[in-house]
Amino acid sequence: MQKKDPRNDDLIVHVGGQLLPRREAKVSVFDSSVQGGDAVWEGLRVYQGRIFQLDAHLDRLQRSARAMAFTAVPTSEEVQSAVFETLKANGMRDGAHIRLTLTRGEKITSGMDPRLNQSGCCLIVLAEWKPPVYDSAGIRLVTSAIRRNPAQCVDSKIHHNNLVNNILAKIEANVAGVDDALMLDLNGFVSETNATNVFVVRRGVLLTPHADSCLPGITRRVVLEIARDHDMDHEVRNISLSEVHSADEMFTTGTMGELSPVLEVDGRTIGSGTPGQWTKKLQSLYAERTSSEGTILPH
Repeated sequence: MQKKDPRNDDLIVHVGGQLLPRREAKVSVFDSSVQGGDAVWEGLRVYQGRIFQLDAHLDRLQRSARAMAFTAVPTSEEVQSAVFETLKANGMRDGAHIRLTLTRGEKITSGMDPRLNQSGCCLIVLAEWKPPVYDSAGIRLVTSAIRRNPAQCVDSKIHHNNLVNNILAKIEANVAGVDDALMLDLNGFVSETNATNVFVVRRGVLLTPHADSCLPGITRRVVLEIARDHDMDHEVRNISLSEVHSADEMFTTGTMGELSPVLEVDGRTIGSGTPGQWTKKLQSLYAERTSSEGTILPH
């Protein structure tokens, strides 16, 4: 479980074009994020004066906003400027995580109809001092009874704020006393966890599920690029739960957790019960990229 960092008590937050102290950083009770979780979001990470994969995250934010038919959407350049401004106000150049939220904006009266939103979007830039969220020694998972949303219901490719599907699975993980929940699709194949994409290693091949009922994560894409660039056998395909239970290695990927070894799923020890060689190699190669790539922060 994440712990409070006292450095975050006096954060400066960007809300709707203003930089505000944490205690004053609020949105209206008529905002769409409050009324119906009607917002899209991105997570960014700052490494040694750079934001890793910033352009990819801003592009996905724009695509999610278009898919949700938002109007008066700020440009990627405007969002980037707000991010830079917020980091500067907080003196952050390393070891920080940014939660970007773009809501449909304030409604003239409560209700779900987007036509009630007549003020344009509201951008929130929340930057916190935060290390990667998972234990570097490894995590444990339990399979959730909650199935991941398929594209015919709520398309997971929209990075939206209505996270009830994920939260219900996370509750199951909490009750089971493990770190997160593994979620299956409607056909019973592995999708992702409640918060991250998943990879397994079986017989010398790196496997990850099709991005049908899961978010095609940016960290997931980077790991696949690394595997390709280093001639590591890899495949994107359906993965059954029994293949997870009998995997040689497993890890999760995400901006907030980076690459996290999975040591146990549903009481089954994965591999040797310690981070495997493939996992450690990919962690090292990923760290090389985060330390040398990214959008450089202005001084």
